[in-house]
Amino acid sequence: MAVSEHDPAVHVADSHDVIRVQGARENNLKDVDVEIPKRRLTVFTGVSGSGKSSLVFGTIAAESQRMINETYSAFVQGFMPALARPEVDVMEGLTTAIIVDQERIGANARSTVGTVTDANAMLRILFSRLGDPPIGPPNAYSFNVPSVRASGAITVERGSAKTKTEKATFNRLGGMCPRCEGMGKVTDFDLTALFDDSKSLNEDALTIPNYSMDGWYGRIFRGCGFFDPDKPIGKYNKREMHDLLYKEPTKVKVEGVNVTYEGLIPRIQKSMLSKDIESVQPHIRAFVERAITFTTCPQCDGTRLAPEARSSRINGINIADACAMQITDLAAWIRDLDAPSVAPLLGKLRHALESFVEIGLGYLSLDRPSGTLSGGEAQRTKMIRHLGSSLTDVTYVFDEPTIGLHPHDIARMNNLLLRLRDKGNTVLVVEHKPEAIAIADHVIDLGPGAGTHGGTICFEGTIDGLRASDTLTGRHLDHRATIKPTVRTATGKLEIRGASSHTLNDVDVDIPTGGLCAITGVAGSGKSSLIHGSLAGRDGIITIDQGAIKGSRRSNPATYTGMLEPIRKAFAKANGVKPALFSANSEGACPTCNGAGVIFTDLAMMAGVASTCEDCDGKRFQAAVLEYHLAGRNIADVLAMPVAEATEYFSTGDARTPAAHTILKRLSDVGLGYLTLGQPLTTLSGGERQRLKLATHMGGKGHTYILDEPTTGLHLADVDNLLALLDRLVDSGKTVIVIEHHQAVMAHADWIIDLGPGAGHDGGNIVYQGTPADLIASPSTLTGEHLAAYTGK
Repeated sequence: MAVSEHDPAVHVADSHDVIRVQGARENNLKDVDVEIPKRRLTVFTGVSGSGKSSLVFGTIAAESQRMINETYSAFVQGFMPALARPEVDVMEGLTTAIIVDQERIGANARSTVGTVTDANAMLRILFSRLGDPPIGPPNAYSFNVPSVRASGAITVERGSAKTKTEKATFNRLGGMCPRCEGMGKVTDFDLTALFDDSKSLNEDALTIPNYSMDGWYGRIFRGCGFFDPDKPIGKYNKREMHDLLYKEPTKVKVEGVNVTYEGLIPRIQKSMLSKDIESVQPHIRAFVERAITFTTCPQCDGTRLAPEARSSRINGINIADACAMQITDLAAWIRDLDAPSVAPLLGKLRHALESFVEIGLGYLSLDRPSGTLSGGEAQRTKMIRHLGSSLTDVTYVFDEPTIGLHPHDIARMNNLLLRLRDKGNTVLVVEHKPEAIAIADHVIDLGPGAGTHGGTICFEGTIDGLRASDTLTGRHLDHRATIKPTVRTATGKLEIRGASSHTLNDVDVDIPTGGLCAITGVAGSGKSSLIHGSLAGRDGIITIDQGAIKGSRRSNPATYTGMLEPIRKAFAKANGVKPALFSANSEGACPTCNGAGVIFTDLAMMAGVASTCEDCDGKRFQAAVLEYHLAGRNIADVLAMPVAEATEYFSTGDARTPAAHTILKRLSDVGLGYLTLGQPLTTLSGGERQRLKLATHMGGKGHTYILDEPTTGLHLADVDNLLALLDRLVDSGKTVIVIEHHQAVMAHADWIIDLGPGAGHDGGNIVYQGTPADLIASPSTLTGEHLAAYTGK
């Protein structure tokens, strides 16, 4: 029974004043009925997997976006993503939903902080108006627009209404560096990684993945006729070597088939280098890292810009200099410009830059590649667009906006959320941090547990009402960690010397081994630069981040952890059949949907529709396969089990499978007991992805684990479980290094290394190293002040 303590000031029945949801059943929601006050700030709380995101994102925001999409013509809808109607009976009072989530901004090599926030566009206009010498329109300052010189006919006016057509040469001027094509880097190939020049093509000289002479690529090179396939590559003349490496696309006939031949290097550039390196297969990635070096373009010095764009200056600063400045410095430079002719533009640009500073991102620069931003940084960057928006009465939906923020910065984030509300907007926030929950006008707590044990409303009302309630969130809201009475003695040290990447100031530091070490400091102080830049990659050090897990939409926790293999073998042994039958990607797959569980119907110019496969009812397996059982369950039943249930199932009786049970126990240990074994990996949050990776690596051969904000997405009650897990890792002989902002983790650490004192060029130094107790006793840094306040010392 939900605890309800409706505030009459915010609870009114009129649909103009509330968003009404009735019968929500998305994912694990159990016929949820709720009324959310409009033009208020509502925070949704509950343990991971309790149904918060299913209600806020999967139901409210999804239905708002779906209904907006339906207002467009069928033709336009054909170019938009297909959105299924959420499982809900009634939705009333919806307004336009703007989702500001933690999804990383696409790692397009041409995308920067400046291009995704329009700050670059405003700077280009500014330089086209004030730059000296003037070189043309705004595009003349864009590294994404090439310069094109062309001839043609133009019509010019002579005198009164007389026109004359003349031939002329003109420029469509862009600012792209011609050498690196606006990338800032040039590639250099190590030819010894492409082929063995002592061999001929027929002797398999090519050492590039997928280029064997039996494959189609190899047959094209062997049969193109540009060189003798029996001649060692080392004996090629200049023309033959050029044709092998650089020849432009040319039509040839090979084995009676018309094909296009192209040199090795342009073919590799198109097939391997045009993609995000993290998204390619591991053996391709290993080849790229071995064969290709990326160096700063010598012509533009990494600025991506043509010489003309760099020659145009305002008060001695060109646009590349401006984009390379720390945003706090750029904002100050813009404030000092006095140009009445562009006053409105300066005002808008000044506001955008000051929004970066206000939101805690002043340490970034506009030329920072957007793909390098963390999830929290990406979410705050997306907020920049909305802070100056003149839209009102819209619904803003935030997913843990305090992620990646030092306690010092959370107050600023809270102020921004309140400003959005005060403009007349509805603000919905999914959060775990007590400091962020505290500003809510209205709180909706879901639970009581996770997965099948969640999906109900446990409490609705004010923050004081939540605190007084007996819900899990209410009981932990004022919970504070205590300093450990004793800390572990270091068994050794990991040395870092002269660390200077990004904003680090030639840092020397020793990280003690055999304990739990917390790396702290405000966002942008240099924590990740120090640890990822200096430790990651060393032998025996395992880095576990929140990055996306590569795999298809068929990938799930069972396949990713390797758990499915012993499960398939257990089913096969129990039924006397082949293990391949119990794979939805192999012989056991439903032939109608090919093991996908859904049928995608292309409706031409209208949005396509994904519908559950009627033959297998979404279970992905052939009906005959589902007749085979292990301890009363078929393979589809097992993949639908939450980890917690499966842990018990595989521990006893006929289903006892020690290899699967070990992996399941680790998943429970990292707080993922609510995930089902078959849940698509694409649906996991950043924190869930990190904990899944941690579970996979536990028991491995590494001696040191690096974790980046492992408390992300964890409920207050689950942080204690995480700390217990980290203790078990350390007690088993591992060293654990956590980059963290959560005071409970800091308090529990054996050693703290605090960076700062500020962010960007105001950070990059070690401002404290020692025990948490000593930091609290003499709180000389921002981290120390907040940790002392948190622990009540």
